[in-house]
Amino acid sequence: MRKVITYGTFDLLHYGHIQLLRRAKERGDYLIVALSTDEFNWNSKQKKCYFSYEQRKLLLESIRYVDLVIPEENWEQKISDVKEFKVDTFVMGNDWEGKFDFLKDYCEVVYLERTPEISTTQIKKDLGQ
Repeated sequence: MRKVITYGTFDLLHYGHIQLLRRAKERGDYLIVALSTDEFNWNSKQKKCYFSYEQRKLLLESIRYVDLVIPEENWEQKISDVKEFKVDTFVMGNDWEGKFDFLKDYCEVVYLERTPEISTTQIKKDLGQ
């Protein structure tokens, strides 16, 4: 069984997120999503989420492409997650191109093209936030 992992906040879930999850799942049999906790988002990313971690987790768990949701609590956990879950492929959007190449010692690293016309940042901007 090929395992794939991706990371993100997935706040204000939209079709760009779904596209990323679908394309990530196509690279394996089992998709793990490491979901940024509220504390990690605020303390390390200075990002306030509209939906809580538990609400975002529930949304992700309801998507047919997602097999497991785990908490992302810090930037450094990626290597240990890859080892613990025996991950074959690490997937991120290409806005992170090159940032996670250090994982190539542990698994395949793939940067997928983002859905260009949609982003949570754009949604918040359009809503005046």
